[in-house]
Amino acid sequence: MEHPGLALRNDLDPARVREGDLLWTPDPQRVAACRLVEYMRWLQRERGLAFDGYQALHRWSVTDLDAFWRSIFDHFDVRSSTPVGVVLGRREMPGAQWFPGVRLNYAEHVLRNARTGEDALLFLDETRPLAGFSWDALAVQVRTLATRMREMKVGAGDRVVAYLPNVPQAIVAMLATTAIGATWSSVSPDFGASGALDRIAQLQPKLLFCVDGYRYGGRVFDRSNEVRAIVDGLHGLEHVVVLPRMSETPLVLDGFEVHRWDQIVAGAPVAAEQFRFEQVPFDHPLWILFSSGTTGLPKAIVHGHGGILLEMLKLVALHMDLRAGERMFFFSTTGWMMWNFLASSLLCGVVPVLYDGHPAHPDVDVLWRMAQDCGASFFGASPTYVDILSKAGVVPGERYDLSRLRAVMPAGSPVSPANTAWFYRNVNADLWVCSGSGGTDVCTGFVGGVPTQPVHAGEIQAPHLGVSAQAWNDAGESVVDEVGELVITQPMPSMPVNFWNDPDGSRYRESYFDVYPGIWRHGDFFRINARGGCFVLGRSDATLNRHGVRIGTAEIYRALDTLPGIEDALIVNLDLPGGKFFMPLFVKLTKDAALDDALVARISECLRKACTPRHVPDKVYRVDAIPMTLTGKKMEVPVRKILLGVPEARAANRSAMADPAALDWFVRYAATQTDYPAQSR
Repeated sequence: MEHPGLALRNDLDPARVREGDLLWTPDPQRVAACRLVEYMRWLQRERGLAFDGYQALHRWSVTDLDAFWRSIFDHFDVRSSTPVGVVLGRREMPGAQWFPGVRLNYAEHVLRNARTGEDALLFLDETRPLAGFSWDALAVQVRTLATRMREMKVGAGDRVVAYLPNVPQAIVAMLATTAIGATWSSVSPDFGASGALDRIAQLQPKLLFCVDGYRYGGRVFDRSNEVRAIVDGLHGLEHVVVLPRMSETPLVLDGFEVHRWDQIVAGAPVAAEQFRFEQVPFDHPLWILFSSGTTGLPKAIVHGHGGILLEMLKLVALHMDLRAGERMFFFSTTGWMMWNFLASSLLCGVVPVLYDGHPAHPDVDVLWRMAQDCGASFFGASPTYVDILSKAGVVPGERYDLSRLRAVMPAGSPVSPANTAWFYRNVNADLWVCSGSGGTDVCTGFVGGVPTQPVHAGEIQAPHLGVSAQAWNDAGESVVDEVGELVITQPMPSMPVNFWNDPDGSRYRESYFDVYPGIWRHGDFFRINARGGCFVLGRSDATLNRHGVRIGTAEIYRALDTLPGIEDALIVNLDLPGGKFFMPLFVKLTKDAALDDALVARISECLRKACTPRHVPDKVYRVDAIPMTLTGKKMEVPVRKILLGVPEARAANRSAMADPAALDWFVRYAATQTDYPAQSR
């Protein structure tokens, strides 16, 4: 049935839509009422600044950084316990110093939005229906847990890590940690012990939050042994708090008194007037996110309280047009930066909707039923999820009342024109499809939605305010309508404070500033057109992007090293049309080994257990040699380019190879393969 206020574009065939086709234009009433226009009115009233449209506003935001970011600070009433002086002390990258002398607290800015009797969060999982978690409960549990943590001698500068699913307790723990000035970091429980320890063991945490198991796709996964291995591998760990999910039998850990979640948040509640939020410097470590581990252990990326606070206020309000009380959903785990973004919507009083489970279980459209039941205004998922729905013939706009849904955000991988058009044909003809792209590195988007702009098929609307995003060619020149490297030419407050265990900053500089000194090179292929529309075309380095989760090749190689019969390996992920992927693994075997079904099964099981199910390749091939450079580096990027149809002469330099003949197999495979459609850049 067609629901009131909902229309579908039945005349729109996604397969016939071409890149750049105009699909939607916001009506004047919607534009006038959006938060971006409110901000522009505020600028005119309070600063005497008037702009003729978004492009003019954006130019100002990246040319007068001090005025722009001070306006964000003031417009959103950011509170500092010390006077605000200069905005930028040092301007160079890396090393920009934002708001020196300012002291504040991220969690305090979340809890100032508490509204008695209203929901702060909504949550559900595969077995539990949609339920609310009130602001009253959130605030009391945060203050109580934070007080207990202080009693455990956890405080400013200590690291607190979590092995938790996407449940309300994870947000409570994050806010309690940051409220006392400790630093938060999390991985999801679908990581095996070795994958989790590759990340959190670097931090030498004092406290671990964990679960005994989780449910996914109708199956129960016992994580007791993984938790024991993680605890054994965390040197300096003093406290463990367990959230029972699968069993009421207490988890026993040798040498540790295990605190149960329900016990540690019980007792006399801590009143607001009795609690003190730790006031920390603007760049004090808030949380640590992890890169994918392409060239070794995952990089531990440190973000600061103030930078994330300003960036998230700007992102949620101005680029997602969300207001207090509105429901926002994005499918994520606690191991992806989108979880941090989802939790940060609380800074604007938005109600995040948490889902713990498989996005297509027990039914392929379970998330759309959830969107109806919670009255979601904003819905986010990956293009892969859209492809699943399309194949299943699901038309959410016919099945569910989505009349309150104003915007959807496909993100995590390149969005095709057909992906964009699918929403207008199957969800709502009057819908803002605001795709975007950013990174764990900055915990935000570089390019994304603009509520005053039209939507064109396969196109990201524009660079975000305060983000000087450009496409640079090999000569370091900014280009339009040409594919280049995505670079950021001006500092942003949410750029990393530093990397953990990188005292001289060398690893930080090598990660982003080794190609263009003083300019952030992100590692994505990027194109921007004359009207400002953006296209992020996949990684220009060896990072894998699988269903929106970044995966490092080094993680896979470390796991495969444990398997007998495998001498060496190379893996790439290919971004294909329609948001699809193809991730082949190429293995060099020992002389006595055979690539049979049994070995393929062992490879899959090894990667599933040691890493995550997303690390399992789509197909495994045997090769005689792995292409290597003269310095011993695997040539993942050249192989990836060749498999995507780039001519060999442009993709690889054989004179720089240890064994030039090692590339021959891949060239032949690219010319004759039938497993995926080759795509020329």
